[in-house]
Amino acid sequence: MPELLQAVKGMNDLLPPDSAKWRRIEDAARTAFERHGYAEARTPIVEYTPLFVRSIGDATDVVEKEMYTFADRDEKSLTLRPEGTASCVRAYLEHSVHKKEPVTRWYYAGPMFRHERAQRGRYRQFYQMGCEALGVGEPTVEAEQIAMLHELFTGLGLTALEVVVNSVGGPDDRPAYRAALVAYFTPHKAELCEDCQRRLERNPLRILDCKVEGCHRLAAAAPTMSQYLGAASREHFAAFREALEALGVAHTVDERLVRGLDYYTGTIYELRAQTGDLGAQNTVAGGGRYDNLIEEMGGPATPAVGFALGVERLVISIPGEVESYVPPTDVFLVGHGKPARLACLATAKDLRKLGLRVELEHRAASMKAQLKRADRLRARAVIIVGEDELARGEVVVRDMGKGEQLKVPAGDVASAIKGILG
Repeated sequence: MPELLQAVKGMNDLLPPDSAKWRRIEDAARTAFERHGYAEARTPIVEYTPLFVRSIGDATDVVEKEMYTFADRDEKSLTLRPEGTASCVRAYLEHSVHKKEPVTRWYYAGPMFRHERAQRGRYRQFYQMGCEALGVGEPTVEAEQIAMLHELFTGLGLTALEVVVNSVGGPDDRPAYRAALVAYFTPHKAELCEDCQRRLERNPLRILDCKVEGCHRLAAAAPTMSQYLGAASREHFAAFREALEALGVAHTVDERLVRGLDYYTGTIYELRAQTGDLGAQNTVAGGGRYDNLIEEMGGPATPAVGFALGVERLVISIPGEVESYVPPTDVFLVGHGKPARLACLATAKDLRKLGLRVELEHRAASMKAQLKRADRLRARAVIIVGEDELARGEVVVRDMGKGEQLKVPAGDVASAIKGILG
């Protein structure tokens, strides 16, 4: 017997009925994004590796440890995308979008890839949806993004939600803060993990994001960015918080909050679920400003802000059994005998033209078995066709909610079904 093939570790199949809950989340997100003026952008899953090294930062865990990178037949280094912003910025510049419009609002959806330890809420192939607002420097836009996410999540039933914000400053603020971190961590260098000992030389801010217990403990007493923010950064962050309050979004400032990607400047934020048993992986969406990234990638100086939400974590956090997200079947057709099944086939085709969800049994199953299947599908109406009904030119229509049925002429099926479904 051949060996049973299995999915790659950390890369999971998505099957019904679970896919119904995913679909509900994705549809709600697309609707929310488009109502706020974002249009969909689709970028390749594979990009040239330097894109992520330059944008995410070569001292980040993502680039150092987690990327799926390989050489193609031309010996060029390719990487499965670990996040979505870099690809959007690359597309924005490659297609000279900045020359065509002053403000660009895009959203994206799709799989991302990181080779990390698979655990609940964290997988090697994971799905994200995100928005990018390019060309807007005003702090109201990031406040609007958070309010949009908050409304989206609460509308999906995720009411136990925490909004956490911080500012990591701009390029004028970073040198003094970097020097303060180096001065603080250097006497403790031997206590840092091997990765953070390297980060101390290259990018000490990354130490604050380390999950190793010893590093995490040391980082808790490290200097905070707020002590080194300049006037412009302080003013932006204050205006951002003022906009959040105007939008009615309760939030807290966490001066220890950092994001794991180097391109962030200024405002950063996370939305954390307090349900779903995600433990430390309870961030369901996060993002912030990256005002320098477009210029660093060869484009004009362009302010930008965006976020990504994790679909898997939302699925875990949002209440409700997955079966409850499967829409009921509108009509199930029960045919007894081959001529009746052929008649059901034609009737189903006509009913689907009305926009109804219609199923029928193609197999030669008993009437009892077909009615059981209709129950499992939570059919709202059942049409029964047998030899006698065919001979009389009629069908039996059963209202499954009321438990009532009546005989109607075959030509009046559509109107009878409309009367049941409303």
